[in-house]
Amino acid sequence: MEVRARATDQPVSPRKARLVLELIKGRPVGEALAVLEFLPQQSARIIWKTVKSAAANAETNHDLNPDGLVVKSATANDARVLKRFRARSRGRVSPLVRRYSHIEIVVEGDETF
Repeated sequence: MEVRARATDQPVSPRKARLVLELIKGRPVGEALAVLEFLPQQSARIIWKTVKSAAANAETNHDLNPDGLVVKSATANDARVLKRFRARSRGRVSPLVRRYSHIEIVVEGDETF
């Protein structure tokens, strides 16, 4: 059975989040949480919370054993983009783009309590 958790409009670019998500795909949830806990990236904390939420959803809503869960897929898609301008010399401006992402974690497990 698949259970998912989403974190929408997170203030991290999808490209940087995907680098961290590649590290946890296919791992058991406990191992994925351990890996994320010690990564220095900002997105690792957001992804840690989302994996924890997916495991809690599986345990609470579907009566799955949290020790038997595996991260089946982890994706980071584009969300809103804030376009701002930064002042430069001689009265010019340069664009500043702040990217946000939607992070989705899907965990899979067969075992029940």
